[in-house]
Amino acid sequence: MTLQRVIVGVDGSKGAFAAAQWAAAQAEKLGGRLSIVCAYSMASYSAAALDGGFALVDDRALKLGAEQVVSEAAKSVSDYPIDVEEIVQVGDPSVVLTELSAEADLLVISSRGGGGLADRLLGSVSSSVPAHARCAVAMVPEHVSGKPFMPIERIVVGVDGSDVASSALCTAVDVAIAWGAELTVITAVPIATGGGAMSWMPVAVDRKALIEDIHNGLDAAIEQALAGRELKVARHALDGSPAALLTEFSTAVDLVVVGTRGRGGFAGMLLGSTSNTVLHHSTCPVMTVPSRHRDRRPNPTTAWDRL
Repeated sequence: MTLQRVIVGVDGSKGAFAAAQWAAAQAEKLGGRLSIVCAYSMASYSAAALDGGFALVDDRALKLGAEQVVSEAAKSVSDYPIDVEEIVQVGDPSVVLTELSAEADLLVISSRGGGGLADRLLGSVSSSVPAHARCAVAMVPEHVSGKPFMPIERIVVGVDGSDVASSALCTAVDVAIAWGAELTVITAVPIATGGGAMSWMPVAVDRKALIEDIHNGLDAAIEQALAGRELKVARHALDGSPAALLTEFSTAVDLVVVGTRGRGGFAGMLLGSTSNTVLHHSTCPVMTVPSRHRDRRPNPTTAWDRL
């Protein structure tokens, strides 16, 4: 896996500088260049003198602040032997970063701002960008425990047999191979009885056969994602909520990888809203992968198509 361009959005917060460090490490490990971006919106106010119109507030202070933020972020990654580009752009940060994602292989953002200028610059980026970006997006949380999330030694990816999840699996394999990391693939199968999550399942359904089909599909999907490459992959079909399981795994791994949406039906329930939940509750970085972000186009396996 080779990255041509990694983009990181910064806002002056501690979380954003941590995201810049994480992005720089990815660019170094995967052979890409790093673009550090700070976007800001010009404020406006009602001007009675202009017949109820709006007048733009002088944006020089905001621009200067944004330039300083980018410069400081660039200095913080100066130890990495990579090409670094500094970008300051006027516009809503969410829109700017989403547009730039079309020119990137990976977009990195922080999970939250730090108040003041940071909040004005990044705002709702962490909520909107992962859902609309054209490339994979990694959200880096604050270092609550002081752990820098580096190096990446353990990765977990959630799959459900959908096309989007297959794309996430391929990306997780690529990253694991690049870092020499351990990869665990999980799928959530809420088959608990006695009022459990799938107590609505018809009694006639052969649960043993269902689990066997899921394991077969999981094995086939992993084999296809590996494409003949060597990587030891642990795999589990677990009973429970995918969001809860992946969030729990995030406390013991260095990266969680998910697709951005499911496919509807049974499989869709497994990953439909999972990515959004995991993004906001994970204790480690989370990478969301849209289906269009891939070199290979794996097809769902026959076994999983029956679900």
